[in-house]
Formats: sequence, C-alpha cells, structure tokens
Amino acid sequence: MNNILTPREKEIFTLLIDNYNTKDISKKLNISEKTVRNHISNVMQKLGVNGRASAVVELLKLNELSI
Repeated sequence: MNNILTPREKEIFTLLIDNYNTKDISKKLNISEKTVRNHISNVMQKLGVNGRASAVVELLKLNELSI
C-alpha cells in the first residue's frame, strides 16, 4: 500500500510533523486554509482514521512519512 498520499498531501503532512499549523501551511504553500483542511480530511478518510495525530501515526507505520 505505497503512495497513499499525493505529493501535496505529503507536503502538508510533512509540515504538520514539523509543527506548522493550518494557517502557517496555507501561507507557506500559498493555498487557502480551507484547502489545507480539505487535504488533511482527504487523507484521514483514505486511512479511515479520526484526527490528524492518528493520520500521522498511520502514515508513519506505512512508511509514507518519516520523522
């Protein structure tokens, strides 16, 4: 189950791990906060989890992200 994330989703979750909040991510990537939240929601839905922290844990387990 590799490549669950789109490049943009990976970019957003990497920034979340680096302790950026939604507002900071939106500014850094020049997209709206709503778009950031939509990407995060899409990933949580793909993984079947509730919450950003759970998504990060699952993505780490699946080797989609690293810290």
